[in-house]
Amino acid sequence: MKNILILGAGKSSKVLVDYLLEVAQNKNRKVLLADAEYTLAEQKIAGHKSGKPVQLNIENEKERKWLIGQSDVVVSMLPAFLHPIVAQDCLALGKHFFSASYESPEMKLLKPEVREKGLFFLNECGLDPGIDHMSAMRIIDREKSAGNEITLFKSYTGGLLSPESEKGNPWKYKFTWNPRNVVLAGQGVSRFIRNGLYKFIPYHMIFRRTDRVHFKNVGDFDGYANRDSLNYREVYGLENIPTIIRGTLRRVGFCKSWDVLVQLGLTDNSFQADLPEDFTLRMFFNSFLPYDPVHRVEEKLKLLLNWVDEDTMSKLEWLGFFSDQPLPIFKGSPAEILLKILEDKWSLHPDDKDMVAMQHQFEVLLQSGKTKKITSSLVIIGENSEYTAMAKTVGLPLAIAVDLFLDGEINIRGIHLPTNREIYEPILKMLEMHGVCFEEEVMSDE
Repeated sequence: MKNILILGAGKSSKVLVDYLLEVAQNKNRKVLLADAEYTLAEQKIAGHKSGKPVQLNIENEKERKWLIGQSDVVVSMLPAFLHPIVAQDCLALGKHFFSASYESPEMKLLKPEVREKGLFFLNECGLDPGIDHMSAMRIIDREKSAGNEITLFKSYTGGLLSPESEKGNPWKYKFTWNPRNVVLAGQGVSRFIRNGLYKFIPYHMIFRRTDRVHFKNVGDFDGYANRDSLNYREVYGLENIPTIIRGTLRRVGFCKSWDVLVQLGLTDNSFQADLPEDFTLRMFFNSFLPYDPVHRVEEKLKLLLNWVDEDTMSKLEWLGFFSDQPLPIFKGSPAEILLKILEDKWSLHPDDKDMVAMQHQFEVLLQSGKTKKITSSLVIIGENSEYTAMAKTVGLPLAIAVDLFLDGEINIRGIHLPTNREIYEPILKMLEMHGVCFEEEVMSDE
């Protein structure tokens, strides 16, 4: 009997749990799902004979280590800052570790000990990071094997709404992932290289400098640059590439309107506000505009930011910023208050369907001296607000990786990302069997 311990029963764990429960039936495995809320874990296990819900306070070191000690494989679906704690426990107790989150500096420090103990730690095996790594590396390795040189690589991913669920929503967006991360997205400096030149975009400019990205069946999007694309030259073995950019997708018009909130300071998380309890959304919005006893809020906004157009005004009005609706909370940072305002309008309804869109763009120099362009696109539509495209694309690759590892299909050891052929090839093959398929287009000047 092999025991799989999943830590965290949040939204993105649903597909992961279901997959591992399904394969556990015929493989003599037990799936333990631990969460601070027992009822949440119980709902996800749904009485399955191969599963067991467990209540766990992750800060209780004794309980946490006992559960990890009873397991063979640990899957962390916890907030990213908790992964190193769990990984340290796994290292001490000789257990294998899996996560969908970015590999942190703390995690990297464990590499020698993990390898020495013969353990397998896999990070960044979700959607982005995860499917993006695997699908990109398949093309990169293929072109390198053919003796070709990749001169440009752009990769964009977005957690979005399906076209049918965008109707009546001028932002064409709702929360399909961690809402707090959406509100704070882009903070810091984005770094990439374009035509051999280093480029840096500070936060106050990030939503103004976007690329247009087209998908054949679902239309156009704006892509804004992620924080650090330069690091991925080494990750993908493209150290000398002249252009590499990784970014996030939003529908056309979203970034321009979101930039209003950035420029005014509504996404600021650096100070706490303590507002009177009669504050309305209009008063909150006005508090970030200059004092002017003559002009209305709408007029002051246009005077301050003269590029604001009617489309942007309609988006802000739809969120209620020009209304006398009471604020949902009166204490917190501007970003925290903004988040509460957005949750009212941007939460998925039961009949909403989300969408994940991903696109890789390559320019390749062939041995013949000619060039070709490769566009590889993925679009996944969710079933409903529970079986979302986001839950599928985050949870499924991680579940497949755990299953393949326990089946002995992945034999390497140490701390890895899914950029190794032994890892990504079987995972991508299984993903395709579950409908996660890329469509590739090639344009050549030959």
